[in-house]
Amino acid sequence: MPALPIHRPDASRILRNASPEGVYLHVPFCRHKCHYCDFYSIVDARDRREAFVERIIQELAAVGGLIDGERIRSVFIGGGTPTLLEPRQLERMLQGVREHLLGRVEPGSVEWTVEANPDTVDADRAQALCDGGVNRVSIGCQSFNPDVLRVLERQHDPASVPRAVEFLRTAGISRINLDLIFAVPGSSMAHWQADLDAVLDLEPQHLSCYGLVFEPETALTEKLRQGRIERMDDDLQNAMYEATRDRLGAAGFEQYEISNWARPGEACLHNLLYWRNGDWLPVGPAAAGHVGGHRWRNLPRLDDWLESGPFAPIVDHESPDPARAVGEMLMLGFRRTAGFRGADLDQVLRRDPDGESRRRGAIEAAVADGRLQRDAEGVRFTRSGILLADDLLAELL
Repeated sequence: MPALPIHRPDASRILRNASPEGVYLHVPFCRHKCHYCDFYSIVDARDRREAFVERIIQELAAVGGLIDGERIRSVFIGGGTPTLLEPRQLERMLQGVREHLLGRVEPGSVEWTVEANPDTVDADRAQALCDGGVNRVSIGCQSFNPDVLRVLERQHDPASVPRAVEFLRTAGISRINLDLIFAVPGSSMAHWQADLDAVLDLEPQHLSCYGLVFEPETALTEKLRQGRIERMDDDLQNAMYEATRDRLGAAGFEQYEISNWARPGEACLHNLLYWRNGDWLPVGPAAAGHVGGHRWRNLPRLDDWLESGPFAPIVDHESPDPARAVGEMLMLGFRRTAGFRGADLDQVLRRDPDGESRRRGAIEAAVADGRLQRDAEGVRFTRSGILLADDLLAELL
């Protein structure tokens, strides 16, 4: 693998006295690399989990010594599969987060989420998460149909999903997020309706329903290039999305973002932090962060990250840029179903005088052709316009 370019802005300069609202911690280990996934993850034949936890504690201590953590309201531990760590390793990592980042935060005021694959959740891990302060777990179901899971190269048994939910609830974690993927090659509307029925039977507080994306350099995209699979027809994919909105709405879920639904009051704070373009810290290899207008990603290479310290080496650093920030705020904000209040939208657009006219023109054109609607509450996508969101969001970005 060729060496990645490493840019080393002074982490202490970026983070010193920063007041982030959230933390993202990345655990890169997986049992198997799913064919659609483009997140940094590894199947670790060398069992570096213990070394990973010790290195994470070092990074947490370094970062925690610089920031003002009083505003932290969200911690999200993703991957990879965080629940591949042994229970005692999970306990130590969670203790490090509490000790080094949350020591000045009022107990109980932080939404603390951990991602999990269903077949990795057992009673001991569930209890370790609960005892460590975790109060929300996000489980990657993707589908309850074995044939659909095989296309995605997901290796869990569908029966492991309700079992994992039961372990978590028994341990004391009642807030459950479940993820599904639709428009998988070879699937049908009947498959998708059955997935929605199955996921609703589990009574989660939050659902993420994503249309399959063929990400560059993934195994699934290579299969597409070779003609071994075919993309789903756009009309059927749109029909699946509309069926999702109708079914979840009838079940009492509120759609708060293009791909996310929640029971009233159960929207994921970490999701909202991203879509409001807030500040969050990145911890661990490949973790991405945004602080004070700086965007960067930690080095996505485990061995080099393990040998570095106390701060993670940085790649893909972007310094603050007003024009980019406005594009990001618009792109992220319009993903929320609430969109923007009129005064807030004007305020955002005025932050980039050079691009204001172009972006206003794009928004007005979208209002005129029915993709966006403007009323007393503000500006947001129409029901039909949300199906065409990508083109406008790219133009605004």
